[in-house]
Amino acid sequence: MSSFITRFAPSPTGDLHRGHAYSALLAFEAARAAGGTFLLRIEDIDSTRSRPQFEAHILEDLAWLGLRWPEPVRRQSEHMADYEAALERLRSANLVYRCFRTRQEVAQAMASAPHGPMEAYQGAPLPTDEEAERLARGEPFAWRLSLAAALEHLGPRLPLTFLEEGSGPAGETGEIRARPALGGDVVLARKDVGVAYHLAVVVDDALQGVTHVIRGEDLFEAAHVQRLLQALLGLPTPVYRHHRLLTGPDGRRYAKRDRAETLRALRQAGGSPESLRRELGL
Repeated sequence: MSSFITRFAPSPTGDLHRGHAYSALLAFEAARAAGGTFLLRIEDIDSTRSRPQFEAHILEDLAWLGLRWPEPVRRQSEHMADYEAALERLRSANLVYRCFRTRQEVAQAMASAPHGPMEAYQGAPLPTDEEAERLARGEPFAWRLSLAAALEHLGPRLPLTFLEEGSGPAGETGEIRARPALGGDVVLARKDVGVAYHLAVVVDDALQGVTHVIRGEDLFEAAHVQRLLQALLGLPTPVYRHHRLLTGPDGRRYAKRDRAETLRALRQAGGSPESLRRELGL
């Protein structure tokens, strides 16, 4: 097996833009330079927003950029049993609880915290009788990681660290002490989805043997939460390499929600991968 395995893991909820191209090319070139492997993973657990046509466009765009990857591509929607098994391990260790609060209720609880607004939500399991009643009524809930229980469970294994070969938003690099409190009691699964981002990512990276995670610095804080989950599940910790975020002419970073120019539009306008690479400084 290659000693350097990295991945590009887009969600098929829209078309790729320059920021995606930059991240994918950095990962691909890093793998090639190390004589390693570049994987493509489709993170399609959001069934309400994921679309087959967006996945098709992603494959076309990446091939146009000159990227190649081993088949078959891992699609998260095809591996829900893997995530359920990981969640069951955490349930068995009493490290998660059912949270019936809506996003709005969570936001209100954080805003009205007795010592001022909380940076990250921390809750607690409901009393057994109340939880049973709400389950009987069919009320939706999310499985949240109990940060307090997780830290108590790890005990002497704390503090946790991870290696950062790139840098975080404030220039963080080298051996980083993980701060799981940044995420609080993160959602690991929802009744209507079955798994949430953090849990799926750490399970996927472990099962695929990913040794290096190369992604934008906007996900630097996610590494702190994911390092905690890796410790709880006994999974290996990859090396992280966070990179700068590209910004458009208006100074705002490229984002799907801002309708950034897509690679598909660039291709259709006659652009070339060579000119895009030069524009990106690659």
